[in-house]
Parts: sequence; C-alpha cells; structure tokens
Amino acid sequence: MNTFFSYVLLGLSLSAPVGPINAAQLNRGIHYGFLHAWLVGLGAMIGDLLFMLLIYFGVAQFLTTPLMKTFLWLFGFFILVYTGIESIAAAKKTLHANAAVPATTKGKSFRTGFWMAISNPLNIVFWLGIYGAVLAKTSDMYSNQQLLIYSSGIFIGIILWDVFMAGVATSFRRFFKSRALYVITIIAGITLIGFGIYFGYEALLLLME
Repeated sequence: MNTFFSYVLLGLSLSAPVGPINAAQLNRGIHYGFLHAWLVGLGAMIGDLLFMLLIYFGVAQFLTTPLMKTFLWLFGFFILVYTGIESIAAAKKTLHANAAVPATTKGKSFRTGFWMAISNPLNIVFWLGIYGAVLAKTSDMYSNQQLLIYSSGIFIGIILWDVFMAGVATSFRRFFKSRALYVITIIAGITLIGFGIYFGYEALLLLME
C-alpha cells in the first residue's frame, strides 16, 4: 500500500510544475468555470496516458526521431501561440461583468489540453525518462498486473492535481475582482505564448541542423 501511495505522490509531483497545461487551466477556469478547467487537465491526462501506453509497449522511441520532434515542436508552437492570443483577446471581457465571454464548448477545452500534451516533445522525453525508469525498476520485481496498478497510482495523482487546479482557477473567478482577473488572464496568455515561442525556437534549431 505504501508503494502505491508513493506512485500517487509521483503523479502529483509530475503535474505540479508550472507549464502550459496549468496556464491553460487557469485561463479556462477564469472564463468558463470549473468544468472547462478540469476538462483541459483531463485532455492532457489522456495525452499522458497515450505516452505511457506507447512506452509500456516499447514503441515511444519513434516519437523522438528528429522528423517527429520537429513536427511536434511546430505543432505545439501553433497550439500554444493560438491559445495564448485567444486568452489575451478575451481578457478585456473580465473587466466588464455584463460583457459576453466568447463562446466555447466542453469538447474544445478537452481538445486544448490533449493537443498541448501530445504536441510537447519535452513531455515525450519526460515520460520516457520518468515512466521508463519506473518500468525498468519495477518490471523485475512485480507482475504485469501490479505494474498496471502502480501506474494507475500515477494517474490518480494527476487527477487530484487536475481537480485542484480547476478549483484554484474557479476560486480566482469567484473571489478576485475583474481588474485582478484581467491581469491574471493576460499573464496566462503571455505564458502560453512564451512557451509557444520556445517551441518554435526548438523547431527552428532542428530545421537548421
């Protein structure tokens, strides 16, 4: 049982560092509430699950080839910059309580998180290193069934962080004044664009090699 909880804590620690997913959750929570922020995290979690399955079956190395990494850097650049610009464009709506927030769907929130997760080469390398190390450490000690149970512990940790971030974003929406929400939304948008520019820079370096 202690081993299982250690994997839950691993999932929490993997999700906690500030990154584009957390920024996107914050943005969605401020504008559309808890469910949309949670769906961004859920989409990202499904992307993480895809990586874990690819690693589990030993086929994730294909995603680290120069061609695929270049494609993913460029795709991530587009997704992050687009989402960041969308966030900044919608920020002024937070200054006016009666202003209509641009419409969105639950499916779009989910897809935003999913595409952010699977288009991030750092995410791929990250899971190869972390989950690959977990498999290497535990495969000789536990059965396949136990490996799946411990892997689920990682995802329980990710889910808990997802719910926490959605709650934080919704609290911002509920308790902060419109001027503060405006600033937070602008910061979230700039953060996303910043990550996007970094992705584009990495793609450019690969194309120049």
